[in-house]
Amino acid sequence: MGEYKKYTSDNRAAWDASAPLHEAGATWQKLLTEVVKDDFSAFDQTLRETLDHVGVTGKRVVQICCNNGREVLSLSAMGAKRVLGIDQSEAFLEQGRKLADVSGRKCDFLCADIYELPEETPSNFELGLITIGVLNWMPDLRRFFDIVAGLLASDGVLVIYETHPFLEMFDPSSDNPFLPSQSYFDRGPHASEQTITYDGSDRGKGPTSWWFSHAMGEIVSSAIESGLQVQRLDEYPHSNREVEFDIYEDRKARIPMCYTLVLCKAS
Repeated sequence: MGEYKKYTSDNRAAWDASAPLHEAGATWQKLLTEVVKDDFSAFDQTLRETLDHVGVTGKRVVQICCNNGREVLSLSAMGAKRVLGIDQSEAFLEQGRKLADVSGRKCDFLCADIYELPEETPSNFELGLITIGVLNWMPDLRRFFDIVAGLLASDGVLVIYETHPFLEMFDPSSDNPFLPSQSYFDRGPHASEQTITYDGSDRGKGPTSWWFSHAMGEIVSSAIESGLQVQRLDEYPHSNREVEFDIYEDRKARIPMCYTLVLCKAS
């Protein structure tokens, strides 16, 4: 783990620096207004349908790398019995606590490096959730899935909704954004000094963060090697990441832009 500590520590600092930018402006105010609604949901149609299919109501659920908790609260609104959100950015988790207080929903948050979870971390969750932009922050994918599998109960289900690794080959800001700019098999690490934002805006330099590309075969094989069984893998031609990637949608020759992967822990 020591060799990865630099990456995870740098990434935590980058996310903590990013948090204040996401607690300002119209988007945050809209979130504060909507989170009180009984049917509040931060999920798009694809993820909502996937979660409806596996079932959320009455289950103990954990979200790994939950950011500001908006999806944790969405799971609660869907009827989850208990929801724990884990993230290593205390600044974003503080936003999650504010949203929970406003909504009146009971959720738990744990600030921890996923590679160094406290021994007392709850487990035996019936459902786990990983969403957009988590796997690419992980320097050791197999170790990551070992830990995630350890959070699940026997026969527990893990739902992943992520950017498709094929999309990592393209840079929408390049002179020719439709020409691959990176090998599909280039794992990194890739350093970035740009401030992390969701809306694609350029906020200038920020703390260095580290990004890792993982091919689909590595993702699926790492999960299987950690004792998870594949139930379903679906690929989609729509984008679930920053708005600048929208240029790859609705073209004649469509590419895979995101996917859902449903896995079950072997009993």
